[in-house]
Amino acid sequence: MTKIWNIYLSGEIHSDWREQIEQGCKEAELPVEFSYPVTDHAASDDCGVAILGAEPNKFWHDHKGAQINAIRTRTLINEADIVVERFGEKYKQWNAAFDAGYASALDTPTIIMHGADHQHALKEVDASALAVTETAAEVVQILKYVITGKLED
Repeated sequence: MTKIWNIYLSGEIHSDWREQIEQGCKEAELPVEFSYPVTDHAASDDCGVAILGAEPNKFWHDHKGAQINAIRTRTLINEADIVVERFGEKYKQWNAAFDAGYASALDTPTIIMHGADHQHALKEVDASALAVTETAAEVVQILKYVITGKLED
């Protein structure tokens, strides 16, 4: 029986990097399943007040949503074999940094993905990772090697 690897894809939601990794793993016929946080930005931001009621103070609005989102995030990171964190160029993804730290605290292997312009800002996050990449293709190559034990020809 082949192990099915559970890969959690965390981080920025404004590009197609998740789809690139999923497609690359599908093409490589890797035994993987993917999970990720809610990627609908509005739903993620407003879930707390939509479910539990409006808040006049933005802090409590955000706090309710963050707590509800954390139920999903913590559960899926706890179940993951590998966590991939993508830091995009446009926004600061504090949540992704937190997810990387949480995975590291659980001793779950992490692969960090970002451009060269984030090297200094993410030096501590990168130091805790087992791999740091710039592209989805590199993530797929790492997963292929880790899962099959073979390098590409």
